[in-house]
Amino acid sequence: MPLWTNHLDGGPRRVNHAATSVGDFIFTFGGYCSGGDYASERPIDGFAFNTNSLRWTTLPPYMEDTEAVLRHTPYMRYGHSVITHNEKIFLWGGRNDIIGADPRLFCFDPKSISWNHIRATGDIPSGTDGHSACEIGNAMYLFGGFVDPLQIYSNMVFMLDLRNNNWRLLQRKSEVVPHWRDFHTATAVGPQMVVFGGRSDQSGRWYTEQEFYCNKVWIFDTRNQQWTHPECSGEPPKGRRSHSAFVHKGSMYVFGGFNRVENTHFNDIYKLDLSSFEWSKVETTGVLPRRRRRQCCVMVKDKMYMFGGTR
Repeated sequence: MPLWTNHLDGGPRRVNHAATSVGDFIFTFGGYCSGGDYASERPIDGFAFNTNSLRWTTLPPYMEDTEAVLRHTPYMRYGHSVITHNEKIFLWGGRNDIIGADPRLFCFDPKSISWNHIRATGDIPSGTDGHSACEIGNAMYLFGGFVDPLQIYSNMVFMLDLRNNNWRLLQRKSEVVPHWRDFHTATAVGPQMVVFGGRSDQSGRWYTEQEFYCNKVWIFDTRNQQWTHPECSGEPPKGRRSHSAFVHKGSMYVFGGFNRVENTHFNDIYKLDLSSFEWSKVETTGVLPRRRRRQCCVMVKDKMYMFGGTR
């Protein structure tokens, strides 16, 4: 039976941050904290967690002129995404309170602890927050989110070829596609992207406060660019947003999240067997985390590390 262990203090107090692993370290960047400055254009902050020593380290702050730094460093933001590719971290999207969402692409090198602004080409997506990103092969796939310039939800898929930094909007080749949404999860499983949850609106792509939360599973196959929605059995989780999802030994797990229609936060874990598409609720031992949303969950070897979030 899965066991919750090691409740550690001392990490960053954030929501809507973004985290990924490189080797035995977890790196997390940005996010929102009450009382923080999200109006000015300042460099994003970062933290590293050593999964061996179980200790947090604050990444060195930039001491040079901010204007020069921001030419190659993302500004402080929330609702962004990060992935790891060839031991480097790619960051895209997210927003702050004044500038809005950022359409630029950045790369962080953990070895030199330095950022680089990558000048991408192709079908560059508009600035978005609340989207999802995952690495499949030599590409990063983006799905959904809230498109800041247009003030609409998205259900489009963009692919970034990480070999030449070229963006491509993938054309729909399915009769049915997922509803417009944000704050869902998209998890890489081989050549497929498995999407679950998120916030949608009854009106379609516009936000009118008529929210609904679907618990249907959608799969995007990157080989033929087709969407499917398999019929799942068992006990599915309730629809939710701002949850976390991760894959371990052939199953996808969903933790936490929030359903505004029911005004409910969650701290449960559900398992989807990706061979049979059967849902089951996972019983755990140890001290159960509090109900929350907007946290990060990162797998390193056989352990899942969860931090941050709010209620």
